[in-house]
Amino acid sequence: MVATIMAGLVATPVSAQVVGDWTGTLQAGGAEYFLVFHVTETEDGLAATLDSPDQGAYGIEASSAVYANDTLTVGFASIAGEYVGTLSEDGNLTGTWTQSGQSFPLEFSPAEEETPEANRPQEPSGPLPYSAEDVAFANSEAGIDLAGTLTLPDGPGPHPAAVLISGSGPQNRDEEVFGHRPFLVLADHLTRQGVAVLRYDDRGVGESGGSFATATSADFATDAAAAMGYLQGRSEIDAGRIGLIGHSEGGVIAPLLAVESDDVAYVVMIAGPGIRGDALLMMQGEAINRAAGATEEQITTNRELQRQLFAAVTSHATDSELEAEIRQLFDESAAGMTTAQVDGQVAFLVSPWMRWFLAHEPVSVLERLTVPTLAVTGSKDLQVPAEANLSAIESALNAAGNTDFEVIALDGLNHLLQTAETGLIVEYGRIEETMAPVALQTIGDWIAQRFVGS
Repeated sequence: MVATIMAGLVATPVSAQVVGDWTGTLQAGGAEYFLVFHVTETEDGLAATLDSPDQGAYGIEASSAVYANDTLTVGFASIAGEYVGTLSEDGNLTGTWTQSGQSFPLEFSPAEEETPEANRPQEPSGPLPYSAEDVAFANSEAGIDLAGTLTLPDGPGPHPAAVLISGSGPQNRDEEVFGHRPFLVLADHLTRQGVAVLRYDDRGVGESGGSFATATSADFATDAAAAMGYLQGRSEIDAGRIGLIGHSEGGVIAPLLAVESDDVAYVVMIAGPGIRGDALLMMQGEAINRAAGATEEQITTNRELQRQLFAAVTSHATDSELEAEIRQLFDESAAGMTTAQVDGQVAFLVSPWMRWFLAHEPVSVLERLTVPTLAVTGSKDLQVPAEANLSAIESALNAAGNTDFEVIALDGLNHLLQTAETGLIVEYGRIEETMAPVALQTIGDWIAQRFVGS
């Protein structure tokens, strides 16, 4: 960019007025979200990223950023969002955030200081009473290498072990979400109790190879199988006492592997689904919207749009046919959405993962699951509501003839098994507790009673 020289002064490029960090608070659906915009100047123009610390989301890259006529327009295709704000005389950006057909007023001010680091008192710090080792192992079926961390109790062993399987979305080995590292805390608790724990980066994340975007839950099950195979080759591990602990989607993956492998000693489902994927997401949407203060009319409208979209996704349409049908549904039912927002929704709904997940019937797998099984969910879980899902899991395990299982709803806990007020996602990052002590104890004691010292 060439600067203009006049009267001995260098004129500031117009876009420089918005370059920098901006903070604001979005009020939406009865909840508040603290947001941080990072706007930078590049050779190709403006670039921007968005942080939502309350939701544990950082570095969301903008798909477009333009500043003209005192107005900044930033699009985020990946989350179907867009911000349009005008620079006012007081130096603030005043405008509107639009996402998934809904618009909310949003004002940003220049950031005065860095966002304070969240307090996470449960995260372990040294010296630790166990060893931790970075490891790598191959998924030969997928042709990829995976990387993770193995924590080993003191003593020669052989020790019982657990493989941790993360929830939906690309996760690192600590399942880092909303500023929390649940798998780090859980691995620490279990290893102190005498259980070796292997946690690993999802394929395509961190130090693991492969592509996350093209994989389904069934593909992720082969990654978990590779993790088990690695543990079986370690002399410190008792190959007959290796179990699977899956959170959320991981609670789908663990049973998938357990019914196909004689090597799985036990399964722990943390907030794992018991009902079909499309029914689950409709239930989830209704629960979250109602808790956030949406009207019954809004809830009904959203549920009907979801019903039509999910029916299209679970049909036998080709990707191109499905994309056309989804775009038509959004044109008819969500006219306020921008092109970028529709594009983001289409890409997500047509993805292999979504097509697999919406049609998956967990009951069909759970009815074959006979190894010791613990299903634990928080009573305030709005993403995988406890009553319907635990009831379905219990019925399926009874049908399987499983003689050693427990289904437990922990009072007052949310989807991450944190002590919560409402269970809304916006609380996740604000709660200092990563996982409630009662949840850690419930899981740890259940495993220890069956496999530690045996």
